Amino acid sequence: MDENYLLNSQTGKKLYHEYASGMPIFDYHCHLSAKEIFENRRFKNLTEIWLAEDHYKWRILRANGVEESFITGDSDDKEKFLKWAETLPLALGNPLYSWSHLELQRFFGIKEILTPETAETIWEKANGLLQQNDFSPRNLIFRSNVKGLCTTDDPLDNLEYHMRLREDSDFDVKVLPTFRPDGALNIDQATFAEWVSKLGEITNRDIASFKEFVQALNDRIDFFHICGCRLSDHGLDNPFYMEAAEDEVELIFARGLSSQSISSEEAIKFKTALMKELGKSYSKNGWAMQLHIGALRNNNSRKYKELGPNTGFDSINDFNYANDLAKLLDSLDINGDLPKTVIYCLNPRDNYMVASMIGNFQENVPGKIQFGTAWWFNDQKDGMEDQIRVLANVGLLSRFVGMLTDSRSLLSYTRHEYFRRILCNIVGGWVENGEYPEDYRYLEKIIKDICYFNIEGYLGLQDIS
Repeated sequence: MDENYLLNSQTGKKLYHEYASGMPIFDYHCHLSAKEIFENRRFKNLTEIWLAEDHYKWRILRANGVEESFITGDSDDKEKFLKWAETLPLALGNPLYSWSHLELQRFFGIKEILTPETAETIWEKANGLLQQNDFSPRNLIFRSNVKGLCTTDDPLDNLEYHMRLREDSDFDVKVLPTFRPDGALNIDQATFAEWVSKLGEITNRDIASFKEFVQALNDRIDFFHICGCRLSDHGLDNPFYMEAAEDEVELIFARGLSSQSISSEEAIKFKTALMKELGKSYSKNGWAMQLHIGALRNNNSRKYKELGPNTGFDSINDFNYANDLAKLLDSLDINGDLPKTVIYCLNPRDNYMVASMIGNFQENVPGKIQFGTAWWFNDQKDGMEDQIRVLANVGLLSRFVGMLTDSRSLLSYTRHEYFRRILCNIVGGWVENGEYPEDYRYLEKIIKDICYFNIEGYLGLQDIS
């Protein structure tokens, strides 16, 4: 993992070292906490900053037979780290092997390979460094050359810490919210009526109809916009498009509001109607709409009961949704209400479908509809290469808005380096194969745009103070 790691041609090396490596980062989708950034939370040890909340690592610890007490349980932090040190050398071919050592190198200056034999030395050195100011959340963000990031936020959130960070003259990194209205869409869950009640309290509205519900959500969209939000995010994990008449949607909403049972067909009809209303609002405000499609969540019911969601028991779904996606985009486009949209697919079999679908709705804005970066199980070398090549084959790679971390870890910014090396290696190979001229005026622009400038322009970040 030297300076030319993953770079297999002279052109790729030039593209990375001269153009990509120094570009700033705008991490437009992550799960960091604005509160922790504002309070500048300090980490006691390497386990806290490196292993906590990282379900990628938890999954391979479980695959290695490690007991849950050493993963999410109450075992000592050092014992948890030692279990990771035992597991990592066995992770041949897993991206966590590369990511983990990149993080040790870039943030801690530790170039030793993590093994049971080196674990004690690495533990002591890293923990000593964590006591220094350079390892506060704000300084880790500065050191990673991050100019801005977008958290993931419930519409009920008061965004207190986003506003406080915005007013903090000592921290000039944009920490912007993202509108993630799962609670509004999940009418088939027991929490729906309570969520709507809280929405009514926050917006000072008596919500008794679907129309009033949409008005209240628009109030929150207006509030989020004032706080710098320029993105929404939606997880679409099952069939998601089915038309219904207005009176039927009102009836379904009324039943959800009174906590009555909602059928799967009724839930799809409700979500369709609400997604269309939300899409109109996003378009009106100039936002981009993110669609994360294809997860199969909480598969292990015993572990879900013990540990809750987002603990490493999700996988790739295989439902067919080309028709649903086309209808959703078309239903908004037909009246000029289709917002900028980024579509991420979790099942790699859908890459060409999504990449071809975005071409149906491109208009006026460069790269208006995006095939999002390789996501979750795919954000490794093979997955990134596939996504880049598929997009280049059927779309316009040069307008791609690039990489994001989708992470809860402040150390995950090395994934941008990982992505940039892969991007430059692919493009460098095309040049040396004679598939693109050695014209560095265009090559420099394309690489720098994908690394940073495309997302900056796409979200209008220059206009957010």
